[in-house]
Amino acid sequence: MRCGRAAGLSFPFFVDLLELIEIKFYPPKELDDLACWRIAADLVTPHNASMNTNPSFHSIPLSASLDASHPTSSLVDRFGRQVDYLRVSVTDKCDLRCSYCMPKGFRGFEEPENWLNFAEIERVVAAFGRMGVRRVRLTGGEPLLRKNLSHLVLALSSHSEIEDISLSTNATQLEKHAEALYAAGVRRVNVSLDSLDRACVESITGSDNLQQVMRGLQAAKRVGMRPIKLNMVVLGGINDHEIKRMVGFCMEEGFILRLIEAMPVGSTGQSSQFRDLQPIREELVKSFDLQPMVEEIGGGPARYWSNRDGSSTVGFISPMSQHFCATCNRVRLGVDGTLYMCLGQNSQFPLRQRLRDGISDTELEQCIREAIELKPERHEFNSKPTQIIRFMSQTGG
Repeated sequence: MRCGRAAGLSFPFFVDLLELIEIKFYPPKELDDLACWRIAADLVTPHNASMNTNPSFHSIPLSASLDASHPTSSLVDRFGRQVDYLRVSVTDKCDLRCSYCMPKGFRGFEEPENWLNFAEIERVVAAFGRMGVRRVRLTGGEPLLRKNLSHLVLALSSHSEIEDISLSTNATQLEKHAEALYAAGVRRVNVSLDSLDRACVESITGSDNLQQVMRGLQAAKRVGMRPIKLNMVVLGGINDHEIKRMVGFCMEEGFILRLIEAMPVGSTGQSSQFRDLQPIREELVKSFDLQPMVEEIGGGPARYWSNRDGSSTVGFISPMSQHFCATCNRVRLGVDGTLYMCLGQNSQFPLRQRLRDGISDTELEQCIREAIELKPERHEFNSKPTQIIRFMSQTGG
């Protein structure tokens, strides 16, 4: 049972409660997110609420295996695809400058006053939830740069329609936030890690951060996040020689490795060293005796293979060599309130001004339906590789 839902509490109530705890009850010192959340949970959670096996904090179960009792999504695009997955960017800022994502020295970030605030994000997510969306992933930029992110997670967890809240992160900040995020409702995490070599990581990301990421991964593992997926963008001549080493590392640690083809999004993506994953997959199938998996893991676009005993899994995301547009089930909400229908097209629908002009929930749902009608049949990365000029961080990963 989720404490927010059990008590019938809304996000504004929790914000007020957290501020009261921090300002009124504990004026001598500043409390971190986790401490505030624990106190709030103790104040509002019924005594019979379910608890995590870790006795140090309350649990808010969120299952990656979604409840079949919920109806299928009422959001169906022109091509018959059900949309049941929303990716929400909470910031376009990032503390890294990955070569395929954001150029070094980039400063063209959205002004904070144009970011959706947490109440606005919650309202949009709640509308999608009423229309059948059950999965939400928080992205960026680097989402952990957004202050008090666990407060947003807690608010989203109070909506019964949203059954799965996950996070995409570079993990440089994950060590200090993992416990609070788990307590608030994040159950699984995707971490960008393109190499196990310190110099290679620094070359790709512009920062010597490998040890921070490793500590973040262990923190996520320690608090109970499952599954933990590592996203490795395969770059020809840069990190492709490390793939087998990365597979072995993930097998040892119990992580799921996902290999990703670089996409021509923005000038950085367009200049990336693309590698076709199909021959790589064939080689890994032979080397690790992998078998194709039938079941879905998390609702994303990866095609998964596992070893014979099912203890290790490798996913392949191949938007260029073997696109998955026919089964695309997701849209993205940018930090500025723009809905993006496709990474590889310019179809978009702005919501921010409408929200701030006071549209009703019914009008908001109609806007979402109109946006879904704009969703294209497929991307055009191969035929029009220079079409998308916005950087990945501006859309939301």
